Amino acid sequence: MRKPLIITLFLLLWTLPSVADLTIEINEGKDDPVPIAVVPFGWKAGVTLREDVASIVERDLHRSGLFEPLSRADMLSRPANANEVYSRDWKSLGVDYVVVGELSFGRDNNLVARYELLDVNTQRSILQGEESQSFDKVRFLAHTISDRIYEKLTNVRGAFRTQLLYVSAVREGDNRFRYRLLKSDIDGVGEEVLADSMEPILAPTWSPDGKNIAYVSFRTTRPAIYLHNLQTGQRKQLTNFRGLNGAPAFSPDGKQLAMVLSKDGSPDIYVMDLASQSLKKVTNHFAIDTEPAWAPDGKSIYFTSDRGGKPQIYRVELASGSVERVTFEGDYNARARILGDGLGLVMVHRVQGRFHIAVQDFKRNRVEILTSTDLDESPSVAPNGSMLLYSTTYNGKGVLAAVSVDGGVRYRLPSRFGDVREPAWSPFLYE
Repeated sequence: MRKPLIITLFLLLWTLPSVADLTIEINEGKDDPVPIAVVPFGWKAGVTLREDVASIVERDLHRSGLFEPLSRADMLSRPANANEVYSRDWKSLGVDYVVVGELSFGRDNNLVARYELLDVNTQRSILQGEESQSFDKVRFLAHTISDRIYEKLTNVRGAFRTQLLYVSAVREGDNRFRYRLLKSDIDGVGEEVLADSMEPILAPTWSPDGKNIAYVSFRTTRPAIYLHNLQTGQRKQLTNFRGLNGAPAFSPDGKQLAMVLSKDGSPDIYVMDLASQSLKKVTNHFAIDTEPAWAPDGKSIYFTSDRGGKPQIYRVELASGSVERVTFEGDYNARARILGDGLGLVMVHRVQGRFHIAVQDFKRNRVEILTSTDLDESPSVAPNGSMLLYSTTYNGKGVLAAVSVDGGVRYRLPSRFGDVREPAWSPFLYE
């Protein structure tokens, strides 16, 4: 059992070329999405943008699965402000909400967007806003508007301005691959290469403040953990022990990094103080202990272990060292990711030989399977707890996919050129 588990966790390879460039394919939304119209924004300055702000907002809301935008071709008019909106027209189209806006030049020639969200049924303006950004940050401005609208209508903070880490591989010759660690906006746009290597790159993860990432690289021919500052580009190697060095996970305060090391024999969970780089051994067992994930309060760590014969999820209290088993349903549960409210966890769960993403509710002690594809792995939860990303296969290719925590919304982010894996959803990066 131990050897296959190590191979699965640390030697993930791809066989298709890839240069990423993610696209969005929405394949399932809520049964009763809210009908909304996002009207093309008007221009006071008479300047044409390369990006359509209203279209970006529309796609953001649609991708959430909670909203069904009205096609522009079906709009009876294109108002730019609330005074031009006639509720009866939109009501006849079955629309509940209308978003209107105007774009103009602001200070220092910045782009300014003034927008309103109107409730068609009550004929009231329920949200007014103004956002300003430089012209090279049009998409950021649009995602900000999407966040404001989403939060107003759902009472949940929007996560459209978050970012995504993932890994791709490009074939270069027989059995040779170039691995890239990439960062993009959550909709796959704005891709940036953070690391480029002829050796595998695995397990990228974000610090809580979004300023640093950690990941595993085999660039020194054996796995090592690296800390990468996203603002300066500076990279620091944290480990170089014999055996396994993997599965980094930042503590909630960002001051510590949990990891898996086998330098003393069997793989165990360790915690590194990032300031001093001192190590503390957290588990000590002859079985494989791996895939640490911090509890929101930072007082315990969840991890995968085969100490019971097959992989299950356990929790260790850092103060006492006491360990308890958390998952019991099914013969395989791994890669825990704790929901932000601490009331449940997301995991890889095996059913009849197929690997799916599932959520375990701690209060109800119930497991719900969220995905129906095969070989689902590497779940990562959105900072608002509403969605999660994971990697899977589709049409014979490795792709990223997303599913809501209640299972009602699903979409894919396939690469146009090959396989992508190892998604990591960022924390909130902006107020």
